[in-house]
Amino acid sequence: MTRPWWRPFVEGETAPKLGDEIVGGATTFVTMAYIVVVNPAILAFAGIPAGPSTVATALAAAFGTLLMAVWAKRPYAVAPYMGENAFLAFGLAALGITWQQRLGAVFVAGALFLLLTLAGVRSWLARSMSPSLQHAFAVAIGLFLAEVGLFQSGIVTSFVVGLPAEALARGAGGTLVAPDVPVKLGDWSAPGTQLAIAGLLITFALVLRGVRGAILLGMLPGAAIGVALGLAPPVERWVALPFTGELSLAPIALQLDVPGILTVGLLPVLGTLALMGFLDTLGTLVALGSAAGQLDERGRLPGIEKPMAVDAVASMASALFGTSTSGAYIESATGIREGARTGVASLVTSLLFVAALFFAPAAGVLQGMPFVYAPALVVVGALMLRAARRVEFDDLAEAVPALATIALTLFTFNIANGLAAGLLLAPLARAGAGRSRETSAGGWLLAAACLAYFAFGLRH
Repeated sequence: MTRPWWRPFVEGETAPKLGDEIVGGATTFVTMAYIVVVNPAILAFAGIPAGPSTVATALAAAFGTLLMAVWAKRPYAVAPYMGENAFLAFGLAALGITWQQRLGAVFVAGALFLLLTLAGVRSWLARSMSPSLQHAFAVAIGLFLAEVGLFQSGIVTSFVVGLPAEALARGAGGTLVAPDVPVKLGDWSAPGTQLAIAGLLITFALVLRGVRGAILLGMLPGAAIGVALGLAPPVERWVALPFTGELSLAPIALQLDVPGILTVGLLPVLGTLALMGFLDTLGTLVALGSAAGQLDERGRLPGIEKPMAVDAVASMASALFGTSTSGAYIESATGIREGARTGVASLVTSLLFVAALFFAPAAGVLQGMPFVYAPALVVVGALMLRAARRVEFDDLAEAVPALATIALTLFTFNIANGLAAGLLLAPLARAGAGRSRETSAGGWLLAAACLAYFAFGLRH
């Protein structure tokens, strides 16, 4: 009997629904393809040239996602993290360290992750968290996705948009201060915002009716109308040969400086990057497992060691390619919503990132039309709120850490901050309730690490 081609990408003997896997993998790619443009733009502030960085980003995403398909066999796409890239570009700017040292920090943190994963420490720490808190992670990330989608679509925007600089100036020095209100409604008269609202309503309607490929189909009308109205950015050329000319990897590949980062004075850099990566990975994997219905009765993701190991290896490879920390992407939840359940979907996403290597000049088209993909993030965020039913809000010792996780994730626009707050408060809340015995040694260790992050880390 001929061995099916998809067998290396699937756990067990169950045959995947190939149509759902293909649609799911394509949907995941569309909703996260913006990273090919955004990541190089952010890392450019660290001095990494944009052309090679674009290739490195797509290559890191293709490699990490393929590894997830073959090794972990999960429908989780992998790419350079948002948040970690901003930390490298902006959070470390005051330290005056080179971008080569920053890439060295990414590699060392990835190697540390791999060692801890192979030793079983990362999964042991993951098991130290209560099911209620893990489901709070899923809620926080779902709302975070919705927040990103609403902001990128223009449905909401920063309160300072449209205000003159002097409106926020205070004192003789004219120092800018935070606005009284962080966000407000965006300009709903803008064509892009109107298309986003229409796309959101269309996608919700398709999802409610159970239409196959609803999220991907919901993007098509907005894309077609956007192009017709001239809202898509112009493209001088669509195709370019990667690894040549301005897209050569030579200026950044294998340029990381590991010895330069291994100094006592730069330990806070490694510690912060390691904890941010650990928390982002853990929260994302739990949230994706929840979206796929793969968590067990205790709210844990079975076999979490493999995707964690993939993230570790992908981060090390990213540093070698010349880009920032990689890990599982929460946008994979869009593909999971379309039925993706195995590594076949990740294979599809990986191949599309390979294709993106040859269409790097046109990558800006998708980034220039956030009204196309942003509604999908809102819809998926809403669907992930079902995890709230398994958060024990009636138990204040569980509710307080859950609230901290959700609130700080949203209001600081950083998943790691929210998860760190929840992990720190969880054992303290139980201790305050006279229930210290419910916290394992791993729970206290995580709390100590999170306390060090807030007290001494380079918070971002």
